[in-house]
Amino acid sequence: MATMRTIAAHVVTAGVTLVLVLASFGGYGCSRRPTPLAQIPGSPAPIGGSRPRPAGPGAYQLPAVAPPALPPDLVKCIEADEQVNIRVYAAVNKSVVNITTESEAGGLFGDETSTGTGSGFVIDRQGHIMTNYHVVEGTEEGDGSVQVTLFDGATFDARVIGLDASNDVAIVRIKAPSEKLFPVAMGDSSRLLVGQKILALGNPFGLERTLTSGIISSLDRSFRAKNGRTIKGIIQTDAAINPGNSGGPLLNAKGEVIGMNTAIISQVGQSAGISFAVPINAIVRIIRPLIEQGRVIRADLGVTRVFATNKGLLVLSLVEGGPADRAGIQPIRMRVVRYGGMQFRRLDPDTADVIVAVDAKRVTNVDELLTQVEAHAPGEVARVTVLRDGRLVDVMVTLGQS
Repeated sequence: MATMRTIAAHVVTAGVTLVLVLASFGGYGCSRRPTPLAQIPGSPAPIGGSRPRPAGPGAYQLPAVAPPALPPDLVKCIEADEQVNIRVYAAVNKSVVNITTESEAGGLFGDETSTGTGSGFVIDRQGHIMTNYHVVEGTEEGDGSVQVTLFDGATFDARVIGLDASNDVAIVRIKAPSEKLFPVAMGDSSRLLVGQKILALGNPFGLERTLTSGIISSLDRSFRAKNGRTIKGIIQTDAAINPGNSGGPLLNAKGEVIGMNTAIISQVGQSAGISFAVPINAIVRIIRPLIEQGRVIRADLGVTRVFATNKGLLVLSLVEGGPADRAGIQPIRMRVVRYGGMQFRRLDPDTADVIVAVDAKRVTNVDELLTQVEAHAPGEVARVTVLRDGRLVDVMVTLGQS
């Protein structure tokens, strides 16, 4: 009798457990309601940016991306954080393109052809594609070719129309039907925080439209560009970035582009958990000049050579008739020296100005000098402080352009 009561108790317990499971999960169909994206922490706005970032004066206006329509039954069993990943990928993956390049260079046995691959993303419906300068480097002078493959496999010849090595940015253009082009939505890289969730899209090793995720590991890093200039404000992440990811978008949890993936630190050339992206704010302000002029026109001081000393930058040469020359900045000059009845000519450092600051900001190397000068627009006046004859002198220079 006791055995029968024990068996009955187990049956009742199993039945109650089954009922609770079915009530919690809605049976095999998993009918619980998904968490609306707007209620997910870190995702207050629909993906694609229904509220596009306002364009500043002269900024290039980018169209918003329509939010994706995902069937509820596909995401109703997915956790909130996973829903963010799914929805970001659904919203942005069609914007990411695969870029292949081919260029020729002289070798030991004649011209040799080299190929490369990278990523890019659509920025408007006129066919403009953003990528890294180093992805298309060497193809812009007619001795190479660039091809862009869209999400549906359609491939188009591309033309390089704008290059800026100083920010590792390039724009290429394809002639594709507008219905095949899905522009990204731009975010704001000035409001990022360490620890914030990020996602990266690209084509590592040619594996098209691959999504990886991670966090922002650090901000305001510096990275040396191909032309030797230092790119400041770089975003460091731990997202898996590999060869082929260069030029792809770095995204926030709303699916907005906050940077462009550009480099990794690795001993083996593959992901080691340290990757870098150029902040999108630095890119947005140069889109228009790249499209309209093919390059970024920057302010120019007219100083061609300097020598770094412990006091500042010794001016070696100027552009004749240039801004610094017209303002009275003094380069190094020759001095006649008499020795044993003979005359010699030598450069005399005491005749040259030493640049110590621009607009009251100390400069100790060429990169810092260019950074301060290029914070101005051509035609503006910069206050250049020089050390002359043992005293500090402010020279007002009306800047040219380069």
